[in-house]
Amino acid sequence: MLITFEGIDGCGKSTQIEKLKHYFEKEGTTVRLFREPGGTELSEKIRHLLLHDDGDMDPVTELLLFSAARSQLISEKVLPLLREGSVVILDRFYDSTTAYQGFGRQSAPLNEIETLNALATHHTVPDVTFYLRISPEDAALRTAGSEKDRMEKAGDQFFKKVAAGYDQLAEANERFITIDAARSVEEIHAEILTHLKNRVSS
Repeated sequence: MLITFEGIDGCGKSTQIEKLKHYFEKEGTTVRLFREPGGTELSEKIRHLLLHDDGDMDPVTELLLFSAARSQLISEKVLPLLREGSVVILDRFYDSTTAYQGFGRQSAPLNEIETLNALATHHTVPDVTFYLRISPEDAALRTAGSEKDRMEKAGDQFFKKVAAGYDQLAEANERFITIDAARSVEEIHAEILTHLKNRVSS
């Protein structure tokens, strides 16, 4: 099973991912967690370029680098684990590229990004995507005072576009489960488990 988590920065993805990973481990399920971009030696090098380099980067270059990091992660780690029957959790996947580089940066037309996403993922589609929905204003309050990477410095208008993009993706894809990320950590975790158990039982 491939489970992905999406949402704008500050939505609480990392906390929920760790709780879900711990749940699977307690159940005796083999589970692996990877972040995007990253997860392999090459992908982590690309991550550093994308998030921690202070130089100007063309939007198309950014789009292609995210996709390159993703391709390496999927081919080297994710696909072999899925073939073994492991549960794989990804902290971001190609929906992030559509939301951030497509709706936010407007790096390329959405149909071209969709084609690139299919290529970079080796045509891998998540079984379920948890979208932790939060307003850009609330997200900004949560991240105030924290050190920000290059993407997180993009500005309020950028994140409003990204959030609107995620909303459109959630409406268009049945695998998306939208969760109100303004609620408590435990309430969100319980809802995630309920959705997963219902999906497995069905």
